[in-house]
Amino acid sequence: MPPSANPPDPLGPPDRGTMTGSVLFYVQHLLGIGHLRRALHLVAGMAREGLAVTLVSGGEPLPELAGAPARKVVQLAPVRAADASFRRLVDSHGRPVDDALRAARRDTLLAAFAQAAPDAVLIEAYPFGRRAFRFELEPLIAAARSRLPRALVLCSLRDIVVAPEQEARRREIVTRVRADFDTVLVHGDPSLVPLEASFPLVGEIADRLFYTGYVAASDPLPARDPAACDGEVLVSAGGGAMGGALLRTALAARRRGCLAGYGWRLLAGPNLPPEEFAALGSELPAGVAVERYRADFPQLLRSCRVSVSQAGYNTVLDILAAGAPAVLVPFAEMRETEQTMRAERLAARGAVEMLDPAALSPERLAEAIERAARGRPAALRVDVNGARHTALAIAAMLGAEKAARQANKFNMPPGDNRAGK
Repeated sequence: MPPSANPPDPLGPPDRGTMTGSVLFYVQHLLGIGHLRRALHLVAGMAREGLAVTLVSGGEPLPELAGAPARKVVQLAPVRAADASFRRLVDSHGRPVDDALRAARRDTLLAAFAQAAPDAVLIEAYPFGRRAFRFELEPLIAAARSRLPRALVLCSLRDIVVAPEQEARRREIVTRVRADFDTVLVHGDPSLVPLEASFPLVGEIADRLFYTGYVAASDPLPARDPAACDGEVLVSAGGGAMGGALLRTALAARRRGCLAGYGWRLLAGPNLPPEEFAALGSELPAGVAVERYRADFPQLLRSCRVSVSQAGYNTVLDILAAGAPAVLVPFAEMRETEQTMRAERLAARGAVEMLDPAALSPERLAEAIERAARGRPAALRVDVNGARHTALAIAAMLGAEKAARQANKFNMPPGDNRAGK
């Protein structure tokens, strides 16, 4: 998926004369850091197109937030998931979330909205996810809808959702979208995974959907040179919170001789528990390195022999952009279907090797790594201009709203004060 292979931008070049407006962008990461990383790419895209962004983050504070090209970053009292079930939410000290913390977050969020006075409110995942945060999101939506002139309410949605099993819950999502959201911005390409693959009621909100394309890093890197890609086996675990089993199995495969003639680099992620990180680094075979994080991960992918990883949104985009031979072992615990669906789609097109996590063992992983090393991944033509398309779409909606208000203003009878509704 090199930048030169991207399909033409259907929105065309930006009209700088219309690229004005402000956005309040709410994002909540609970376990990994993928949601926040995608949000930062979106913030950068909006900033490039002239939109002033107030970024509100509700997860654990991360260093990346300091470099966000936002007009302002607001950090709510942090909340995270206690484990992969996402059933228990805790604060930064591991204590259960209580009413006092909820009230503090809600008040901070509403104060940020009042201060920013945004033209649009962009909410990550809700109402398809983040249901546990209705205590602050419903007041935010109410504030946006009641203000004059009203702020647009938009959903920022990943390509694949974990849809609730109950029909009533799915209906609740449809009702909420139709009642409160102007547009659902789907950060994916329907040629690879249409939203209906994970949310079967999508036909009932089709008029509210806009596919932006995948949200990837905006700065293209040099194309992969197959003749120069005889480097290391690169094993990565994203944020690392749930990557321990993959890292341990990969290290066991290497100890048994898998591609032992190559260097191996294991990137554990910032959220892998310290004791697991320490255990990985003890008595390593020669030529094997264990690190927490590499900012140059996309560059490492361009020269690696094979990439081994889970199938998170951002990691997969980095792998496809690099054209790296890859083995995907999707995270699939606690009803999580997102990564499995993404990996299956890519494997069916010959772009990756996929290993079912239920079958994960040193032997099976070694076999998949060796297959990937022998083969050549199929190239995919997937739209990765999502950050720019999102910014352009929001700017176009804001422009249309402004024009409609102006038209209403000049067509109203004397004394009518309904402008902005």
